[in-house]
Amino acid sequence: MDAKKVIVYDTTLRDGTQCEGVSMSAAAKLRMAEKMDSFGIDIIEGGWPGSNPRDMAFFEQIKNVKLSHAKISAFGSPRRAGVAVEGDAQISLLLQAGTEYVTIFGKTWLLHVTEVIKTTPEENLKMIEDSVRYLCENGRKVIFDAEHFFDGYKDNPDYALKTLHAAKRGGAEFVVLCDTNGGTMTFEAGEIVARVVKEMGETPVGVHCHNDCELGVALTLESVRNGASMVQGTLNGVGERNGNANLCSIIPNLILKMGRDLNCAPHLRSLRDLSLFFDEMANLRSNTRLPYVGSSSFAHKGGVHADAANKVKRSYEHIEPSLVGNKTRVLVSDMSGRALVMMKARDMGVDVDSKDPAIKDFLDELKNLEFRGYEYEAADASFSLLLSKFLKRNREHFKVRGYRVIVERDEFARTTKSEATVKLDVEGTIEHTVAEAHGPVAALDLAMRKALVKRFPQLKNIELADFKVRIIDSEAGANAVTRVHIETKDDKSMWGTVGASDNIIVASWEALKDSIEYKLSKED
Repeated sequence: MDAKKVIVYDTTLRDGTQCEGVSMSAAAKLRMAEKMDSFGIDIIEGGWPGSNPRDMAFFEQIKNVKLSHAKISAFGSPRRAGVAVEGDAQISLLLQAGTEYVTIFGKTWLLHVTEVIKTTPEENLKMIEDSVRYLCENGRKVIFDAEHFFDGYKDNPDYALKTLHAAKRGGAEFVVLCDTNGGTMTFEAGEIVARVVKEMGETPVGVHCHNDCELGVALTLESVRNGASMVQGTLNGVGERNGNANLCSIIPNLILKMGRDLNCAPHLRSLRDLSLFFDEMANLRSNTRLPYVGSSSFAHKGGVHADAANKVKRSYEHIEPSLVGNKTRVLVSDMSGRALVMMKARDMGVDVDSKDPAIKDFLDELKNLEFRGYEYEAADASFSLLLSKFLKRNREHFKVRGYRVIVERDEFARTTKSEATVKLDVEGTIEHTVAEAHGPVAALDLAMRKALVKRFPQLKNIELADFKVRIIDSEAGANAVTRVHIETKDDKSMWGTVGASDNIIVASWEALKDSIEYKLSKED
């Protein structure tokens, strides 16, 4: 294999689903496999045949999916101690999965050999070699995951290496060193991998790292630097406990920082899209702070930083964001200066004269509002409306005359309902509407749209996508200022708005009102 070539092995659909709060249907796993294939992932670990009906369904259905590049691997254990490989049920299920690759894990740490699976060191070696050989003889390409290898090596290096040689004798295509407990340091990993690469000769070596010490990515890169040619990991670093090594960081680091040859390199600009797609399939809220793919990765808040990045992007950005499908973002806060506001306005497509005296008034008001609890970093729509107001470019589509919310609890029926009344002036016509819902915010939302939809039918196509509440000064107790952040979407885009008040209904109303006003202003 070319010394610069690195194979990417994705275990999101198996190891990733062991993450707390992550569960994927067979259909979602199939869609993920297709997405990873189009990105250029080399090997996709689909699951453990026989462990659950979902994985069995995946392996059955993936046979009918035409993948352009990726190979599917089934994951499982070697034969049991004292059982002939031909009669082992798990080995049989691995073959029935019908995949080109099979990945089996084996014990390399004597602690696990004698105390966990309760067998002898010699029998453990036979279990590994027999299983690998039998799978190879039945037409499978076998990857051997050396479980707990780094801990096993530190305990007894000779025995840990014997397990790798057993897999090699059996015909393993790759041996993969697993930092299963996630406790290895980078300086340890480099030395151990270099020794193993030399020991294995023509058999290539991979690594599978966990993130318990926040070193999963660093360990993987250091291992590649010392000769590893396969990297295993998961999208967005999901996995058991603290997660697995994050492929969304490993891949760009290998390509852009270390000059390695990856088959997915031509599709690197789709990396953020792949990350977001996984979150959608797993029903997870995206982590904005993920390196490379997070929405905060290239976000600038401090005025000095933002101004420098505007003049010379690489002064505060380690790569061009578009290389991984991301983009520069400007965050506006009470730390903002005139230059940052100008950048933010341009980013939003608003043409602003930096010498306009209204900008100073706008900045003063922005800082005052943030002091009172508002925050515009994730509320671009509210920021846009506020800026337009000071530039006198806003069209007021409606005026609020008043609103009221009543919450009624029936303890006998154990039901709660909310009734909202809204009075709006819509281009000279008073609209007085009432709506009911379980919660007060939903009732307000329904009543406001009911008042506006006759004049603005496009409001039928928007919906509340997210609603977050944050207590600003918790020491004030029930009188604390509450910040409400709302995400609203239509069939084309999503936008954020904010409200703040010591009354949660008022804060919610402000955010709701901005969300409607922004939708109407976009279409003027």
